[in-house]
Amino acid sequence: MARKLAASTVKRFREQLKVERTRLEEMIAELEEEREQARLNETASERNPDIDSVDGGTMAFEYEKEMALVENARDLLRKVDHAQAIMKKGKYGICESCGAAIPLARLQVLPYTTLCVDCSGKR
Repeated sequence: MARKLAASTVKRFREQLKVERTRLEEMIAELEEEREQARLNETASERNPDIDSVDGGTMAFEYEKEMALVENARDLLRKVDHAQAIMKKGKYGICESCGAAIPLARLQVLPYTTLCVDCSGKR
């Protein structure tokens, strides 16, 4: 049976998740705003350069990089939301897969994790 985290520990992680959620929301908004501004500032010919040219390849690479950053931030935000839901159920710090306690060191690095190291590695 997994150990239950102390209320003070849960409160500390609740605050960390809240801060992380705010940071991710701001990051997503900023990246989307930058992408929209770039789109509005570019002319149609600049928007569709030949992808075989240096400029076209660079533009395509930058666009893909920006999209990857946004998707990564959204994925982390979903994980934060999920961890907060688990916390409300009183099961924070317990592996969703095997029911073992998630080590505090792991939660300190990844406060949004809901899996122990072994179960995470299996996925």
